[in-house]
Amino acid sequence: MFIGHYALGLVLWLDDYPISHSLLALLVWGALFGYLYRLRTGDRRAALVIGLLVVSHWVLDFITHRPDMPLYPGGPKVGLGLWNSAPATVIVEGIMFIAGVAIYARATRARDGIGRWGFSALVLLLAIAYSSQFYGPTLPDQRALAIGAIIFGWVFVAFGWWVDRHRDATTGLPAPL
Repeated sequence: MFIGHYALGLVLWLDDYPISHSLLALLVWGALFGYLYRLRTGDRRAALVIGLLVVSHWVLDFITHRPDMPLYPGGPKVGLGLWNSAPATVIVEGIMFIAGVAIYARATRARDGIGRWGFSALVLLLAIAYSSQFYGPTLPDQRALAIGAIIFGWVFVAFGWWVDRHRDATTGLPAPL
């Protein structure tokens, strides 16, 4: 996500985040979130999916990050460095975004206007936020980026949670004729 700032000359080196970005930590986080979901709902399959989705964060970051993704806190760091190519990053991240939206849209259906229009607004807002890094001002430092990411990250989470409460899960299969 830092590609715009990289292209504008601000290289952001992210060197130390063993709790949020090490493979071992994300395995633990995934197991914890899956367990808590299963405890609350009793749904083993959904709990497994949630746990795997948490771990998928590391897999996707492994593809995009330079070798700064720790296998475990203090351990060796890996990464394929997709961010080294701005065009490749935009293409791959764009495909991942479109695929995620398509999967979610197929697996859920709107219950009401918030579920329909709120979902569209959220997708548009996320697309604008992503593309704004190419046109917005360069941030002065990593601290400004971190503060903005925390604030807007939680805004997006809250907005997504609100929209999701107005959508129902489907089988994802086409409707019968």
